[in-house]
Amino acid sequence: MSQALVRSLLVLVPALLASNIAFAHDSWVNRGAFKNGAGEWCCGDYDCKSYTRTSSTATGWMIDGELVPFDEAMPVAPPDGQVTICRRPDGTRRCVFGLKPGL
Repeated sequence: MSQALVRSLLVLVPALLASNIAFAHDSWVNRGAFKNGAGEWCCGDYDCKSYTRTSSTATGWMIDGELVPFDEAMPVAPPDGQVTICRRPDGTRRCVFGLKPGL
């Protein structure tokens, strides 16, 4: 490989990787710049997941065996209408988006 090609790749590859990361985190959660009550950013695609299979109890959603209280939900309706949960690296809930049934 020529030195010019190597130099070009050293500049181009990191730029491409950075642009892919930016596009991947360009979700409705990030565009909304949502923060939870503790002031943490809710984050985006890699930290948030929408759930299509939920059931409701009197106090919250049952999602994969986990009770997610309605009162944890932010007052924002997800564009897909599904319950969306953003989690911290340890798996705890950072932000919850969803509309309580009947609203």
